[in-house]
Amino acid sequence: MARTPIGEALATAGLISDEQLKQALARQNQTGKRLGQVLTDMGLVTDRDVAEVLSRQLKVPFIDLKGFILDEKVVKLVTEDFARRYRVLPINRVGDRLTVAMVDPLNVVVQDDLQLRTGRSIRPVVVCEADLMRAIDEVYGDHAGLRKITDELAQKEDDEAVVDMQEVQDAQDHDAAPIIRLVNMIIARAVESGASDIHIEPYEKALRVRYRRDGMLSTEMEPPKRAQLAIMSRIKILGQLDIAEKRMPQDGRIKMRVKHKVIDLRLSTLPTAHGEKAVMRILDQSGLKVDLGELGFEPSTLARFREGIAQPYGIILVTGPTGSGKTTTLYSALAALNQGHVNIMTAEDPIEYQLHGINQVHCRQDIGLTFAHALKSFLRQDPDIIMVGEIRDYETAEIAIKASMTGHLVLSTLHTNDAPSTIGRLTDMGVEPFMITSSVLIIQAQRLVRKVCVECRREVRLTPTRLDELGITPPVVHRLELPQLDANNLKFFEGAGCERCEGNGYRGRIGVYEVLRMSETMRQCIMKGGSTTDMFRLARAEGMLTLRESALRKALEGVTSPAEVLRVTATDR
Repeated sequence: MARTPIGEALATAGLISDEQLKQALARQNQTGKRLGQVLTDMGLVTDRDVAEVLSRQLKVPFIDLKGFILDEKVVKLVTEDFARRYRVLPINRVGDRLTVAMVDPLNVVVQDDLQLRTGRSIRPVVVCEADLMRAIDEVYGDHAGLRKITDELAQKEDDEAVVDMQEVQDAQDHDAAPIIRLVNMIIARAVESGASDIHIEPYEKALRVRYRRDGMLSTEMEPPKRAQLAIMSRIKILGQLDIAEKRMPQDGRIKMRVKHKVIDLRLSTLPTAHGEKAVMRILDQSGLKVDLGELGFEPSTLARFREGIAQPYGIILVTGPTGSGKTTTLYSALAALNQGHVNIMTAEDPIEYQLHGINQVHCRQDIGLTFAHALKSFLRQDPDIIMVGEIRDYETAEIAIKASMTGHLVLSTLHTNDAPSTIGRLTDMGVEPFMITSSVLIIQAQRLVRKVCVECRREVRLTPTRLDELGITPPVVHRLELPQLDANNLKFFEGAGCERCEGNGYRGRIGVYEVLRMSETMRQCIMKGGSTTDMFRLARAEGMLTLRESALRKALEGVTSPAEVLRVTATDR
C-alpha cells in the first residue's frame, strides 16, 4: 500500500500549513520521533486528526476505542510489552480473523508477527494513539491491578486480617500483601499521571485518595475504610517514620523506583479527627525544567531576568504564593549560572532536587541549622553565588543583604503577591530602605496558569463585559508585544473536556511573570517612602509587564483560557 507521507496528507487536508510542516520536519530531525507525534506535541493537530487522515488515505477503517467494549481474553492474546512497543491491540475475534487496533496499519512486519503468534489472519483498523495507550493501561496496567487489589481487600472479613503489621513490614515484592501493592500503585499512578501531590484523607466512614494535577485536586480512588491503618503504617515504613506514633505530626522522605525512574517523595503525616492524614509531594528529577526559556517568560521579561542574574553581586528575589513554581525558577537560574569557574552554594529546607556542580545544604530548624546560620557559614566557604530557600525573618534578610553588598550574587524567595509589595514586606521585617535600594537588583513575581488541552480546545467569543473584566483595552493589547494580533478580532480558547485531559479542559501548566527592575527612579521612589501603588505605576511605566498582562498574552496566544486568567490573577491589577 503506497501512500503520501502523513505530513503532506495533513497539509492537503488543510489541517496544517506548509510552513508548519517544515517546522515539524525540522523538529522531527532533532528528536527522532514520528512526524505525527511531533505535530501533536506542537499542538498543531490531534491524535484523532492523524488517525482519520490515515484511515481515509489507506481506506482502512477508523475505530473510536472510547466506545468499544474490549474482550479481555482477545486483548491478552499478545503480551503487554508487545502491545506497548508496537502500538497494537487485538480487539475482536470472529472465526479465524483477528481485528487489531493499530496506530500504524502499514506495519506489515508487526501484522505478520501477530499472525504467527495467534494463528489467525489479521484485519487492521486505525485508532488514536492516546486512546490505544489508555486501553492498554486499562487491560494490563494499573486500572486492572487496582480492581484486583481492592477486590482482595473487600474479601477480608475483619479488620485484624487487614491490619497485620507483620505482613505489612515483611512483604517486599509485587506478589506480597495487597496493602503493599496498593500503596505502590497509588504512588506509581500519581507519578505516571503527572501529579505533584498525593493526599490520603480519612473520614468517619470513608478513606479518600486525591491527586493534585496542574494545581487542582481530584479524587482518584476510595480504598476500603478498613484498610486505613495498614495503608498509613505502610507509608510510614517507607518514610522511616514511627508507626506507633499517631498523636503527633511527622515528616519523612521516600525514595522509590517507578518505571525505571527514581522518584523522591516528601512525606508529611498529620493526626485528624478520624485518623492520620498523609500528604506526599512528588519530586521527579526528570520532570524538572532548568531552561529559563521553557518556563513561559515573555521575551522582554526574560531579558530583564537574565540581565539581573548576570550581575556579579546583588540580590535577586523571586516571589509568589506556595506552589507557584518559585523553586523551579531558582533552579533554572542556578543552572544558567552553573559554570566551572564559580562556587555556588544553596541553603534549602528541604533540598527538592539535587543539581550537579552545586553545593546544597539541607537546613534543619530542629538542630539549629537555620537559613541565617547556614548563610553565616557560607561566607567562610568562598562562595560566588548563594541561594537561600526563603527569607523568613530580619536576621536572614540582613545577612543576605550584607552578603550581596560584599561581592556575592544572592538569590532567594519571599511570599508576596506581586513584585512591588515585596519592598513593603522587607521594610515590615525591619530592613532599612537604603539597604534595599543598594542591594536588590530585580524582584520577580510569578504564578502558574493551566494550559488549555490541545485535544479539545475550541474558540470562544467574549462579551464586552467579559473583556472589560479582563482589563483588555487597546493600550493593554499594545503592551503585550504581539504585533500580529488583530485588536478588533481577538480570539480566545477554552477546553471542552475530553478523555486526554480527564474532562478538565486543561493539561499542564506554564508560568506568568512580572519583573521589577531596580532603576534609579525606583530607588528614589523607595527612599522617599513611596507606596506600593506608586512603585507599581512607576515599574509599569518603565516597561514591566504585570502578572495580569503576562496571563492575558498567553490567553491571546491560545495557551490558556480567559477563565484561568481571572482565576489566577483575580487580585492583580
